[in-house]
Amino acid sequence: MSKIIINQSKINNFEEVMELCPFNAIELENDKLEINAACKMCKICVNKGPEGAFEFVEDKKKEVNKDEWRGICVYVDHHEGDIHPVTYELIGKAREMAAKINHPVYCVFVGSNIKDKCDKLLSYGVDEVFVYDNEAFENFRIEPYAKAVENFIENIKPTIMLVGGTTLGRSLAPRLSARFRTGLTADCTVLDIQENTDLDQIRPAFGGNIMAHIHTPSHRPQFATVRYKIFSAPEQVENPTGKVTICEIDKEELNSKIKVLDIKPKTKEIGLEDAEVIVVASRAIKKQDDMEMIYKLANTLGAQVAGTRPLIEAGWIDPRKQIGLSGRTVKPKLIITCGVSGSVQFVAGMKGSDYIVAINLDEKAPIFDVAHLALVGDVYEIIPKLIEKIEQNALEVALTVEE
Repeated sequence: MSKIIINQSKINNFEEVMELCPFNAIELENDKLEINAACKMCKICVNKGPEGAFEFVEDKKKEVNKDEWRGICVYVDHHEGDIHPVTYELIGKAREMAAKINHPVYCVFVGSNIKDKCDKLLSYGVDEVFVYDNEAFENFRIEPYAKAVENFIENIKPTIMLVGGTTLGRSLAPRLSARFRTGLTADCTVLDIQENTDLDQIRPAFGGNIMAHIHTPSHRPQFATVRYKIFSAPEQVENPTGKVTICEIDKEELNSKIKVLDIKPKTKEIGLEDAEVIVVASRAIKKQDDMEMIYKLANTLGAQVAGTRPLIEAGWIDPRKQIGLSGRTVKPKLIITCGVSGSVQFVAGMKGSDYIVAINLDEKAPIFDVAHLALVGDVYEIIPKLIEKIEQNALEVALTVEE
C-alpha cells in the first residue's frame, strides 16, 4: 500500500505547505504535519513542496505463485436445489476461458439434499463438481455458506471464481474476496483471460460513461460477479466425463449467528430477464395516461412493459422493470424501444437482444446504432399504426385458420 511520509525537519512554514494540497489532506496535529484520509495520492506535495519534505513510498507488491492456482470455478447459485440459469451462463464463459489456458472447469455446490442435482451441471461440460451437502445449508445463511466456499478455495486453489450477480451472489462474493484479501469486480460485462491466467474484467464505470478494464495480477483467486443474461448458456455435451466430489467440513465451522424463524415464499412471476418480448417506454411519453398506449402495444404482442430511469422515478413503472446498468439486463427475442435515446447505461442492459426495433423522432439518436430496425418518427404516430397493423395481421391469421 502506498503512502506519503513527511520529513518535519525540512519544513519551515507549516501554513504554506498545508495550502499545497487541494484536498485539505495535510493537517496540523500536536505541532506536527500529518496526512489524513482525504489524500488522493496526487503527489502535488511531493512535487511542489520543499525539497525532501514529502516522500512518496510504495510498498513492495506481494508476489503470488500463479502456478499454485489452477482451474476456473463457478459458484452454483440455487434455491432448494433449483439452479439459477446464470450458473449455466457462467459455466459457458468459464469453459471458453479455460480452453485458452488448458485449465479445468469446476463448480462448487453448497446446499442440503443436493447430491442428485449435479448431473445437469456435468452435462454442461464441467470437469468436477465439489459438493458441500449438509443440513446446516438448508437455508441460506451467509456465515456457513461462506465458510464452505472458503474451505473449497483453500483446498483446491482455483485461479478464478465466477459468481452470479444475484441477491445471494452479491452477498457472498464480497465476503469471500475480503477473506482472501483479493480483488472483486462486480457486474462485469466482458471477461477474458491472458496466457498467465490474469483475468481481464471489463465493466461500465462512472455511470456508464467509460468502460473500466480491471485486472488482479498480484492476488489469487480472482473474483468477478456477472448479471443474469450477460452471457449465453452453452450447448449441453454428449457423454459428459466430469465427476462429483463430496466434500466434508467440521460442523463447528458452520456455526451462525443468524437463526431462520420463518420462510415466506414470494409469488412467482415471469421476471423481466425471462421475457421473450419487451416494450420499453421512455420520457417521450408525455403523461401517465399515455402509458395505456404502451400497454396496449405490449398486450397485442404478449410482451412485458419496461422503462427507463425517468419513468421509474416518476412512479409510472415498477422499479423492477427498469432496464440498464442500475436496473435489469435483458436478452429477449424482440425488444421495441419507444422514444429511448440510447444512452450507454441503457444499451448495456439490452444490447444482447435478438432483434431490436427502435422508435425515435431523432434520426441521429444513439439507439439506432444498435437497432436492427429503425422507425424515425413520433411515438404518438407510430405506435397506434403499429398496433393497428399487428391486430389486422392477427385477424387475418385467425380467419385463415377458421377457413
